[in-house]
Amino acid sequence: MTTENPAPPPAFEAPAPHPVQLTIPHQAEYSRGLSILGVIFFIGKIIGAIPVLIVLYVLTIILEIGAWIMQFAVLFTGKYPEGAHEFFRGIIQLTARTQAWVLGLSDRYPGFSLK
Repeated sequence: MTTENPAPPPAFEAPAPHPVQLTIPHQAEYSRGLSILGVIFFIGKIIGAIPVLIVLYVLTIILEIGAWIMQFAVLFTGKYPEGAHEFFRGIIQLTARTQAWVLGLSDRYPGFSLK
C-alpha cells in the first residue's frame, strides 16, 4: 500500500483591493512652528478642533439614524441611495481630516466641508 503525501494546503491569497482607501499625501515641507506648537500645546489643537468636533458630533448622530433608515431603503429598493452614500462618505472623510490635523499628520485645518 503506497501512501501519497496530501497536497499542501492552499497558500493565503492576497485580499482583493478594498474600494475605500485612506491616503494622506506626504507634504514636501511641514511647518516647524506648527509642529512645535502642536507638541507643546497639544491641548490647543484640541481646543482649535472643538467647532469641528461639535459639528461631527451632530453629523455622527445623523449618520447613525440615517444608516438605520438606509437598511430599509436597501431592503425595499434593492440598492443604496447615491445621495446617502455621498453624505456618509463626506462625514467619514471629515472625521479622518480632523483626526489627521489633531495628530499632526496634516498642517491644513480640516474645515467643515464634506467633500
